Amino acid sequence: MTTSALRLALKMRPISAADNPHIAQEIRAVSAEFGLTADKGYTVADPQLDNLYKLYSAEQSAYWIVEHEGKVVGGGGRRQASRRSPAARPISMSCRRCISCLTRAIKLYESLGFECIESAPGCTGHGDCEYRMLKML
Repeated sequence: MTTSALRLALKMRPISAADNPHIAQEIRAVSAEFGLTADKGYTVADPQLDNLYKLYSAEQSAYWIVEHEGKVVGGGGRRQASRRSPAARPISMSCRRCISCLTRAIKLYESLGFECIESAPGCTGHGDCEYRMLKML
């Protein structure tokens, strides 16, 4: 497999009202995949999840949709922290979504035959990577 075969045509754009059901479905699917379900008290039961466009239309807030071939495959945003204590602000829903997306990316690479390695093989220029993977060709 060549490097170009691994490239995905991803598009990132601001959220629109039409994205609400698609991003809510994606967030709930990813959350369920990792056991983060409503019955366990996770925020996927929050009705605001069904209207992220309105939620992130507030001042100092933004949400971006990630599309692949016209399908919503993810998203992330920043919202002004109004209901969280100062200690909890860095651990936002956006951060958790990003972690979920990264976990899915790792699963994708594993499905393509990549394996986790302890350190970079030689001087790759990726010395700060926290998670390294390699595929033997």
